[in-house]
Amino acid sequence: MTYAAITGWGKCLPPAILSNDDLATFLETDDEWITSRTGMKERRISHVTVSELAHVACARALAAAGKTAEDVELIVFGSTTFDQLCPNAASNVQRLLGAENAACMDVSTACTGGMYSLSVATAMIKSGVVKSALIIGAETISPIMDWNNRDVAVLFGDGAAALYLEASEEETGVISQALGCYGESRDILSVEGWGMKYANKGRMLGQSNWAFLGQEIFKKAVSGMAQACEKALAQAQLSADQMASVVPHQANLRIIDTLVKRLKMDKDKVFVNIHKYGNMSAATTLVAFVEAIEEGFIAKQSYVLLPAFGGGLTWSAHVVKWGERNHALSTTDVDLPECKKSGLDLVKEIMAAKQT
Repeated sequence: MTYAAITGWGKCLPPAILSNDDLATFLETDDEWITSRTGMKERRISHVTVSELAHVACARALAAAGKTAEDVELIVFGSTTFDQLCPNAASNVQRLLGAENAACMDVSTACTGGMYSLSVATAMIKSGVVKSALIIGAETISPIMDWNNRDVAVLFGDGAAALYLEASEEETGVISQALGCYGESRDILSVEGWGMKYANKGRMLGQSNWAFLGQEIFKKAVSGMAQACEKALAQAQLSADQMASVVPHQANLRIIDTLVKRLKMDKDKVFVNIHKYGNMSAATTLVAFVEAIEEGFIAKQSYVLLPAFGGGLTWSAHVVKWGERNHALSTTDVDLPECKKSGLDLVKEIMAAKQT
């Protein structure tokens, strides 16, 4: 059997930081209120497009794998904030990388976008359609955020991560998975003003209203991820105790804690970085996974559980068997252009533009 080994990883976080104290300068909130309810301390605000973030993450993933852009046969880009819908954003990443041999596709499942992309690329490699792939989870939510709505403005940030996958005869990479969706609950997390439904309706792109029913989302998130974890573990014929590490979607620290309790897992096995980046939608789980690898949290030849949920309401869980290597083979000089503005400066510019 052919497997899709994960041999490269990279992330790209824009340098501009928006802290809880920054948010308190224009919202009725403070650091204690945000931290106690979400676990978040700060988030990143991008000064470039989502394709540019993705490009840097991909270049770093290729370097970690010791590969070049010519080695890539497929690019799967998970996001909801593509800089263009036609042509697709994955083709822009191909152009920026110089990956001329790669087929390109976009995947839109909100916060699970990076993980659904992992499923797509894994299936393509296992079926023999391609032998290698870059998968991306990336978002620039800040331009379409309703910065006057405290319920959502404190939650989200920008960022990107990528993994390089290649065909292998060794049992490694994704060994089981479960994907699903609570379509009947899709309206409890939705963004009005974002999509063709609103074309020619007198609304500027970026003028959005967010429907975000926190308590209902909490219940569905825990239920969906728990169900996905149970299915993925059963498919792999493994127990929760056999997972050496858990890297969940970072949307709310309370959701993570509740999920871990429901699965009866050791909290020390759970990787958390929500305090640094908040919820980056499709980038979130992949950024956490990449950071866990970089920090040595992922042990060699171990099993990793990756649960996620997002708008739709989509949910997923992947059981990954990690290989022998958790160090990068090389590095790259590819990086973002310099940003001289703070996160607060960038947000104020966005807010001002929406008033004109």
